[in-house]
Amino acid sequence: MLLAAGEGRRLGSLTINEPKPMLRVQGRPILEHNLRLLAHYGIDEVVINLHHSPDVITDYFADGSAWDLQLTYSYEEKLLGTAGAVKRMQDFFDSTFLVLYGDNLTNCNLQALEEKHRAGSAAATVALFHREDVSASGVAVLDESDRIIRFIEKPKAEETPSHWVSAGVIMFEPEVMEFIPGDGPSDFGFDVLPKLIAQERRVGGYRMTESLWWIDTPEAFARVNSLAESGELNLI
Repeated sequence: MLLAAGEGRRLGSLTINEPKPMLRVQGRPILEHNLRLLAHYGIDEVVINLHHSPDVITDYFADGSAWDLQLTYSYEEKLLGTAGAVKRMQDFFDSTFLVLYGDNLTNCNLQALEEKHRAGSAAATVALFHREDVSASGVAVLDESDRIIRFIEKPKAEETPSHWVSAGVIMFEPEVMEFIPGDGPSDFGFDVLPKLIAQERRVGGYRMTESLWWIDTPEAFARVNSLAESGELNLI
């Protein structure tokens, strides 16, 4: 599932008329880069959730065949949160599945993530990126076996126990649906991952050595495009 329903309000005027995932980097929408990443690793069936300016996305990608993908769209009149969006489409996810937050860029090795997930027999495995400022991220505390023993979404500075943060790339088993309520919005970072950990379901961490580029502000967007122009953006 590729999450693309966010409005990107922190980007100001850049996202008035189009969703944040449709901002261009290297001449392509962020969402297209993410779809290319999925296709590169052999994923060919993708659900994309929609909310803000949904036609911009559906008009551009249509059925996905131009990228050798089969796309299904899930329009949310009211935002359901990252986990609520997946719960709504739970019939689609009857085996191991991936959730990718579609508004940032990464070259995460999805094969290595899957290998880590299966080796740990985990209910969920979170790709983790080392970040100095964790105040806007979900922070994972890991044990010596890379099992996540605590997950804190957007901690205060004095509550920062780790600098490993969620990269917005998470592999799940279908059992996770038991932990997502079906009657309203729900979030993986705030709600579901802490609940899985509390119930002693294994949540693994995949410590990335690959790259991740956040695009949260106009300044961050300009910085990513500067990297692209200089050839330093090594996207798949």
